Amino acid sequence: MTTAGPHAATLTSQGLKRAAQAVDSLRPPEDTRPRPALVEDQTAPGKSLRIAMIGTRGVPAHYGGFETAVEEVGGRLVARGHEVTVFCRGSERKRDVYRGMRLVHLPALRLRTAETLSHTALSLIHPAARGADVAFVFNAANGPLLPLLKAAQVPSVVHVDGLEWRRSKWGKVGRRYYLASEGLAVRWADTLIADALGIQDYYRMKYQVQPVYIPYGAPIHLQRSPSRLRELGLEARRYHLVVARFEPENHVHLALAGYAQSRRTYPLVVVGSAPYSRRYVASIQEMAARHRDIRMIGGIWDQDLLDDLYAGALTYVHGHSVGGTNPSLLRAMGAGAPVCAFDVVFNREVLQDTGEFWSDADELAQLLEAAERFPEQAEARGASGQRQAAARYTWDGVTASYEAAAYRLVVSG
Repeated sequence: MTTAGPHAATLTSQGLKRAAQAVDSLRPPEDTRPRPALVEDQTAPGKSLRIAMIGTRGVPAHYGGFETAVEEVGGRLVARGHEVTVFCRGSERKRDVYRGMRLVHLPALRLRTAETLSHTALSLIHPAARGADVAFVFNAANGPLLPLLKAAQVPSVVHVDGLEWRRSKWGKVGRRYYLASEGLAVRWADTLIADALGIQDYYRMKYQVQPVYIPYGAPIHLQRSPSRLRELGLEARRYHLVVARFEPENHVHLALAGYAQSRRTYPLVVVGSAPYSRRYVASIQEMAARHRDIRMIGGIWDQDLLDDLYAGALTYVHGHSVGGTNPSLLRAMGAGAPVCAFDVVFNREVLQDTGEFWSDADELAQLLEAAERFPEQAEARGASGQRQAAARYTWDGVTASYEAAAYRLVVSG
């Protein structure tokens, strides 16, 4: 990358303040600046690359956006003739190959503050990583480890994620670490990827660098009949849905509060959990226990059942606020679910005029009541969002852009 800006690796409270100011000055929601096109018709130079994908829990994807991106992009890169190695955290059911990708399973410290970094460190010294033509590293928190790739002369592309240092689960030291890691990723990565224009803006304003904009893809389910809802005792278009990791920045508590104070008829189905946020999870469960129409289902790893839940919802309530382009939001749009989203620049960027927005429990309560009174309007918004997702967020286009980024580094190197 080009030399980092003046605040690249600050560890002070002033650094956190400057970073927050950069976020607060992001492009206003009403700005409809044309977005860069994905590289849908990229013509590959023809060279088969050895590609390492590092920094996630691995595949098959069961957990989050990074893992989904690795599965969808990695499998397509294999289909394009590349040799892809994915580094996975140890699992009970280990396999050597998945969708053509070679899997390398390595352990990690089971500590919130060290799990990602410990696994990435082991991955970067593994021969499969050091022998790659290019490495895609997910999460800017891995920035301090990038010199290991530089020492092996392996070009690196870092997908920076959202504003991780803004998550309340991290204490002051953790937030400063994440902010410093951003600066080190800027300094040592050869290319940065931002999955949202808002994140791209943030890096440009704070670090004077321009990440490549590559969003996630959206799975599109046209005319899906959610036949498995009966397994959960649900009927299509007769429930509201939340799918989220239970963390304060995802505003699950506000979703439950808005539902509880609304004059609604249909139940609220809540899918999700959290491995570390025990106090917050307990507060959510306590709120739900006071309302029999709130159904806490926990995590769902059956992807077909989860798609049916999205497709059958009268509303999908999306409270995420710091993560850039969110895969759960794209999945809901791809299933045709009418979306009520927390009002931040990232969600407006994705939904544009196809969603409804809320900032507190009162506003959400009104949206849920309106959806039940006028279900045809809600369904029309869902259909519009699905068309938008199909036009703007394709995994083939995302993969072509990843491939183009890799070729640029190999050719320039």
